[in-house]
Amino acid sequence: MKINIKINYKLLLTLFICVINLGCFNWAARATKYLPKETALHKSYDYDGKVIIVGAGASGLAAAKVLEKNNISYIILEATDRYGGRLKQDTSLADFPIDIGAEWIHSAPITLNILKGEKSSIIKEDLIPYHLGSTATWDGKNLSYSSKWFNDFMYNFMPESKFKKSTWYEFIDINIANDVKHKIKFNSVVDSINYSKDLVVISTKGGATYTANKVLLTVSIGVLKSGKIQFLPKMNKKKIQAIESITFNPGFKVAMKFSEKFYPDAINCKVKNGEKVFYDIAFKKESNNHILGFLYTGTNVDDYYQLGSEKNIVSSLIDELDKMFDGKASKFYTEEFLFENWGKHDFTLGTWTQAFLEKNAHLNILREPLKNKVYFAGEIYDRFRQMGVPGAILSGYDSIDELLTDN
Repeated sequence: MKINIKINYKLLLTLFICVINLGCFNWAARATKYLPKETALHKSYDYDGKVIIVGAGASGLAAAKVLEKNNISYIILEATDRYGGRLKQDTSLADFPIDIGAEWIHSAPITLNILKGEKSSIIKEDLIPYHLGSTATWDGKNLSYSSKWFNDFMYNFMPESKFKKSTWYEFIDINIANDVKHKIKFNSVVDSINYSKDLVVISTKGGATYTANKVLLTVSIGVLKSGKIQFLPKMNKKKIQAIESITFNPGFKVAMKFSEKFYPDAINCKVKNGEKVFYDIAFKKESNNHILGFLYTGTNVDDYYQLGSEKNIVSSLIDELDKMFDGKASKFYTEEFLFENWGKHDFTLGTWTQAFLEKNAHLNILREPLKNKVYFAGEIYDRFRQMGVPGAILSGYDSIDELLTDN
């Protein structure tokens, strides 16, 4: 195996020109100026109608907290038997809780206070600056290590964080879900939304029917693409085209346990499209365990799915790591792993969205409600230019504000 140390100057130059000269990529940690000073949590609403929220993920729970605070009648219809959506945590594999869903805090740390409705400048959460010390690139044959200068540049370009002793799921559970979980109706799979009359009628696969004055739909863009929910009347052509235009690749996440650490902080693998990366989940966690994560999202995910089982997929990852590190993966692998298959989950059908890569015209159409009766919320609908969980939560606040104030 040949190991090189090199810097991708072309990438750096492209990023530098993009940020400095063109002023683009003002998203996530670079988008603090777009953060709202106040959210719907700081407002009072006088609304005497009933609201149904579809989906108990981050955005749906956030919207529900506003309704709960204002004593507005509502219920949450959740397709699964749990709340949190793609947010999950595991406490069995390691001596620290592992984010099985979203893991990074892409936004500036102060965003956490905004999400909680706090105006303090003091961050209570214990965070880890995600400033990597060692990274590499794998092209299938050679492992090329990056320089310290490159790692410093990438952190300064887009500084991110992680929770040191907790998870995104715990943040949502404590600060948002705890106030509204009593209003969730689990295992309620919505299959039709009829907004043709004064009241919106929602039907579920279990045969239940619910009515409301307005509905907030927070299902994933993958579910909307699938056509699993029937709209009456049908959404207009522009809305459908906007939904179809959004990239929402299939993919999965793996956490593997090793008896020793033989890998750098992150390994970016070259792929034709999407993202493929190995990374140290225990990075700066003050842990005695060695947990290596793997993320894959892209149209070629079937190359892994065709292996037939989660165990076979993980075995192929160990084989690939053995090629990079001369058999050390097999030597230190404890045979313990976690597997989260977003791409195959009926109520996810994909991984995550990146709004900064989409056309603004499509994003604007996505945010438009249906006859001021059916509204939308989720990461892709966020107009405050955040990414991941912060974008989803802010979208929930923003959309419920619009729902409650539209005539």
